[in-house]
Amino acid sequence: MANLTFSTRRSSCFNTNFQTPIFNSTLQSPYFSSAKTHLKFRFFYGIKERKIALAKKRVSFTASHLRVDELDRPLSVTEDQLEHENIDEEKGFDSQWPPWKNIPQRYRLVGVTSLAFVICNMDKVNLSVAIIPMSHQFGWNSSVAGLVQSSFFWGYALSQLPGGWLAKVFGGRQVLAVGVLAWSLATTLVPALAGFMPGLVLSRILVGIGEGVSPSAATDLIARSIPLEERSRAVAFVFGGLSVGSVAGLLLAAPLIQNFGWESVFYLFGILGVGWYLGFQFTEEGLPTFAGSTASSLESASRNKSWFTSLSEFRSSLKDVPWRAFFQSKAVWAMVYAHFCGSWGHYTCLSWLPTYFSEELALNLTEAAWVSVLPPLASILVTNLAAQLADNLIARGVETTTVRKICQTIAFLSPAFCMTLSSIDLGLPPWEVVGILTAGLALSSFALSGLYCTHQDISPEYASILLGITNTVGAVPGIVGVALTGSLLDSTHSWSMSLFAPSIFFYLTGTIVWLAFASSKPQSFSKSD
Repeated sequence: MANLTFSTRRSSCFNTNFQTPIFNSTLQSPYFSSAKTHLKFRFFYGIKERKIALAKKRVSFTASHLRVDELDRPLSVTEDQLEHENIDEEKGFDSQWPPWKNIPQRYRLVGVTSLAFVICNMDKVNLSVAIIPMSHQFGWNSSVAGLVQSSFFWGYALSQLPGGWLAKVFGGRQVLAVGVLAWSLATTLVPALAGFMPGLVLSRILVGIGEGVSPSAATDLIARSIPLEERSRAVAFVFGGLSVGSVAGLLLAAPLIQNFGWESVFYLFGILGVGWYLGFQFTEEGLPTFAGSTASSLESASRNKSWFTSLSEFRSSLKDVPWRAFFQSKAVWAMVYAHFCGSWGHYTCLSWLPTYFSEELALNLTEAAWVSVLPPLASILVTNLAAQLADNLIARGVETTTVRKICQTIAFLSPAFCMTLSSIDLGLPPWEVVGILTAGLALSSFALSGLYCTHQDISPEYASILLGITNTVGAVPGIVGVALTGSLLDSTHSWSMSLFAPSIFFYLTGTIVWLAFASSKPQSFSKSD
């Protein structure tokens, strides 16, 4: 179909009369004494013809600005050139597809990374719900069920430092993609391996390895891509996906198991991860390499290295890591201990709160399951508020170290205070105790604007490795703390002594160490230090 373009052009005061013996084309009008109005009709018979016409306009404009000696050069427009012209207007309207076309590129990266973390925790919490029907089907006792659940943390702890090294050498983008694919494929294998205990444990270890490299990969991306004044929000949005994933996983797992069997949880959640990986590869060409952004002036050469040609460079890079300088820094030790303390409270509560709600507060299983969703759900709101507060304080000139100390202190003292109230017999009804614990655990999300930003603050170059170090130590409570809580519960029969007292101790000592030694001042960590 032809497109009709109607336009008017009004010439200036130049005299353009054309006299011929046959006719006179001068238009005399009492209303247009010094200008002429011309009507121009142009038909476009297709998109290609329109592109050619627009290109000719540009060529004509270029020719009009050339010197006389340059006019002899031929000006031509080929179809191949036209195919690569960025013309937004097609078929009479501006193309706005895809919807994220005009979103800044660094925000796209933050969005897809956060989505990966949503899927990450969905695959982490699915077993905590599916373990009940699986135990009935295969005749597992509590010890075997605990072994299966703790195997995730074996892989998670083992992959922290390697994840940091890989992110530094190959770039966080590639490491994140491979990690998501690995844990998703391992998740889909769980139904097939459930009857073979070594295979089942191995599959959960692989899930832990895939998810273990992801925090370091995300930290590398943020450190290289996001400026300081936006970093708290970026970290909060990315790692906040974990809370969203916990809520989504807990809400979806139960109805899926009831309607389609426990196997459906692993198949569906695993397929979501594979779909993310494929989509990430599809959109990768549309996303830039982010090393040249305002966040850092680091070189981007490591992002384009081949996995097959970088082994020697990888080995040499391990030698170049300033390990001694890391462990001579008081700020690094403060991060290590704070990560351990925060993980102790997080992992023990994640594992034992449903049982506490059921046994100590006399809630039925349905109520206990729904109540378990409240802390991560409230954390989503708190995470965003904390990020806005932190970034606003930094933008107003408050020292970064001060902001990180404030946020982490809130993250430690809030749950310590709420657990103390829950440990004391005040005669509170169960739902008030649930509210107190939910508030305390939700406020612990201030750590995403405290501890979890400090790695990027002090060294964008080694941020992924530093997070690998602290996250390795932070994974220990997932292995030791959960088992120790059960042992203390069997010996003392007291939830206050087994669950809350150790967490309160680590929260308080972590606060002291953090306030005394934490720092966000950039450090070079050169090997000569």
